[in-house]
Amino acid sequence: MANIDTINKDFANLFEQGKELLTNGSSNCMNKAREKAFVQFQKLGVPTRANENYKYTNLIPAFDHPYNVNLRYMEVDVDLNDIFQCDVPELDTNMVLLTNGWYYGNNKTLTELPKGVIVCGVQEAAKKYPAIFEAHYGKYAKPADDGLVALNTALAKDGLFIYVPKGVVVEKPIQVVNLLRSDRDLLATQRNLFVIEENAQAKIIVCDHTLTHHKYLSNAVTEINVATNAVFDLYTLQNQHLNSVILNSTFIRQEKNSNVLTNTISLYGGTIRNNHHVLLDGEHCENHTFGMYLMDKDQHVDNFTSIDHAKPNCLSNEHFKGVMDGKATAAFAGRIYVRPDAQKTLAYQSNNNLLLSDDAQINTKPQLIIDADDVKCSHGATVGQMDEDALFYLRARGIDEKEARQMLMFAFAHEIIEKIRVEPLKDRIDALVDTRLRGEISKCNTCAIACKN
Repeated sequence: MANIDTINKDFANLFEQGKELLTNGSSNCMNKAREKAFVQFQKLGVPTRANENYKYTNLIPAFDHPYNVNLRYMEVDVDLNDIFQCDVPELDTNMVLLTNGWYYGNNKTLTELPKGVIVCGVQEAAKKYPAIFEAHYGKYAKPADDGLVALNTALAKDGLFIYVPKGVVVEKPIQVVNLLRSDRDLLATQRNLFVIEENAQAKIIVCDHTLTHHKYLSNAVTEINVATNAVFDLYTLQNQHLNSVILNSTFIRQEKNSNVLTNTISLYGGTIRNNHHVLLDGEHCENHTFGMYLMDKDQHVDNFTSIDHAKPNCLSNEHFKGVMDGKATAAFAGRIYVRPDAQKTLAYQSNNNLLLSDDAQINTKPQLIIDADDVKCSHGATVGQMDEDALFYLRARGIDEKEARQMLMFAFAHEIIEKIRVEPLKDRIDALVDTRLRGEISKCNTCAIACKN
């Protein structure tokens, strides 16, 4: 296995040798950010366990592999209507497709968006809507703070851009289908930017899938700005195969009186690392950050969250739950920071874990950093096994042991699912989780995927 210095050098060589392809077709804004980010990556490199924030996730094996890298758009022969049909007829969405981190040019389902709403590729947005793009690109995800962000900014060519103008309510959720498909092992870099303007409302559902069993390393960064009085929901369903490594970093800035809810459901994958950063940058913001992970075999999931209370009179509520079986491992590190001027803060954080085998492991580290005195904050974590008293209660009422265990696991997980504010999606996730907990699926069957040869 290569050491970290060799890996970092290989990526530096990739950047230098691919600079012409990286800069061609990209805007000046992206290319200026690219150069600065590369300097930061040379300083930081790929995070190792020596970095406290990555203490429980070893990324060296993931990066020590000869991936194919697409620095220009490679057309994939897919038709969104053919390969992805949601089996929830009540879930009526505006659907958009990305393949290997690139906006798919033949999206033809975005026909019912309200006037002024923009959905397109990041590369296109940088050229067509420079004022909007440059006001937000690179403003929330800082390459100097994380080597993965620096690497993403240095290599990013495309991704998804969503803009909802002032006062517009997008009634139908926007469903984003991220597909990884290649005939070779692939490194995918995706950069997303969502801008939700004042008094606007939108819901985005992100579904991540792999279509072939090659090795994938996906490094995605999403920046989101939610303006004054805006309401925004983001639901992420992660469901890849065991040869996938998913690195997902989300940065959300909220302005005053905004309301944001995020819910990340990790059903399956080889290695998953979610970085979730929230900046409450105006008074009376409300933020709800939820997550659930169901891991077995040798799977690994690591959720790192940071909720920054920068202004007074804000509320944050964070709750993650995990069910671990087999030799699966998980980590949770949640950090709430209340700044000196953020008086009247209400901040709550909880992480609960259920271990179903002796070999499953979870490392959990909830944190509060409070520099204000007039606040109400709490945090806590639990790690345990099945409640034997509850199990006995159910069995005493004629329910067999297997079904009783299933009922208890589902009740444990449902507390996170019920936070979903899209009813048809909530019902479908309930069914997926129930099936997943029974060990009956290894891939999400929310969609019917039929790849073209």
